[in-house]
Amino acid sequence: MNGKHVKDMTVGSEMSLLVKFALPMLIGNIFQQFYNMVDSIVVGRHVGAKALAAVGVTGSLNFLFFSLCIGLTGGIGIVISQYFGAGDERSVKKAIFNSIHIILVSGFIMSLLGFTFARPILIWLHTPEAVLDDAVRYMKITSAGLLGVAAYNCISSILRALGDSTRPLIFLIFSSIMNVVLDLFFVIVLKLGVVGAAYATIISQFFSAIGSLVFSLITNPYFKIGKEEMVIDREISLKCYRLGLPLAMQSSLIAVSCVALQSVVNTFGSVVVAAFTATSRVEQLVQQPFNSLGMALSTFTGQNMGARKLDRVKRAFAKSVIMVIAFSVLMLIVFYVFGNDIMKCFVKETDVIEFGTQALRITSWFYFALGMIYIIRGLLNGAGDAAYAMINGCVEVAGRIVFSNTLVMIPVIGAWGVWLATALTWFITGMASIIRYRQGKWMDIKVVEAVSKPEAEPEYYVRRKGEKCGVY
Repeated sequence: MNGKHVKDMTVGSEMSLLVKFALPMLIGNIFQQFYNMVDSIVVGRHVGAKALAAVGVTGSLNFLFFSLCIGLTGGIGIVISQYFGAGDERSVKKAIFNSIHIILVSGFIMSLLGFTFARPILIWLHTPEAVLDDAVRYMKITSAGLLGVAAYNCISSILRALGDSTRPLIFLIFSSIMNVVLDLFFVIVLKLGVVGAAYATIISQFFSAIGSLVFSLITNPYFKIGKEEMVIDREISLKCYRLGLPLAMQSSLIAVSCVALQSVVNTFGSVVVAAFTATSRVEQLVQQPFNSLGMALSTFTGQNMGARKLDRVKRAFAKSVIMVIAFSVLMLIVFYVFGNDIMKCFVKETDVIEFGTQALRITSWFYFALGMIYIIRGLLNGAGDAAYAMINGCVEVAGRIVFSNTLVMIPVIGAWGVWLATALTWFITGMASIIRYRQGKWMDIKVVEAVSKPEAEPEYYVRRKGEKCGVY
């Protein structure tokens, strides 16, 4: 089935496909990060550092729930992209129906848990008493909006699996503009503080979810699902869970490490908490090119693995590494030259600005390792290597928890240990990712069977049984 809202990535220039596919996702990811950045800037500059800290202490918990959604939708995207690459139209439609059912149920459960247990969790995380009440209110409201987050990311994952990264961007841009307007109105005009920022965020997220779903139902041929595809298919659902749950676990484990890190940060008081909140927002934004490239490589890998075109995947990876190196060097320069000015966008307090600037410079030396994590995860996830997601997530969790709790106890390091722990964790996890890729086991994974044989490439593009893994 052909259509202007799908893209076959099993043919054409690897670099061109990756860049064209990644750019809309990069813009979309930046706008998505813009949600939290606008909250932080508006709250930090118009309410104060304590209010910013209240928003910040909930960030790792919201990221935990968000990561579960991303993991589940990631598994869904792998299944759909491989069915699409294999030419199995009916299974694509059945997978879309089953995935929407899975994510709506999961999103409702996560919303309920976050809303119900907001206060005891924040107390357990040693949230400073001065910001606890505001943090609880912010978390309860944003938790109520998790269903919208889950729904939007599910639709976006499906569209990306079909080669469309542009349509999700359009609705995300509109919702981001809405978020800015509502933030300014609720916080500055109505004086609602952190509560206003939370309302602005969830309203915008639901707008994005509803808009993308309605548009897809009207325009995308794969969303025109007949009665014969509108069934709970056990085999397809199990594939979605088999690939999605390890990814969800990996993402949630990383989020747990962020929660543990936030717990350590909270013991140092509001100045360090505010600096950590601001630097986290900046780094989340800077990581988006890596994230977008990894997501593009995941879809590219999924479709080409479904079509069994392995050499296209390896060539795409080699070109992705070059892009990671270039961007890592650029960011290192930016933070050393403009780090102080960047921090001034978030807060006015001099001590927070100075602390945050030095923290950004510490972690910027390790961006190459972080970039490799993103692109290798994208490739391996697209190939269906779910086992690696669990292993990699465990390594990252262990590194963050052990390093952060150990380094902050050293008197000459103190609070700087939080950022050093992050940097060292990126390095170790990045090396583990490179090793996994070099082993070449991902080439032998087969998630789906090809239904229609794609246009043939030269014979050497397919790895034969017993052939030595030739990786770039």
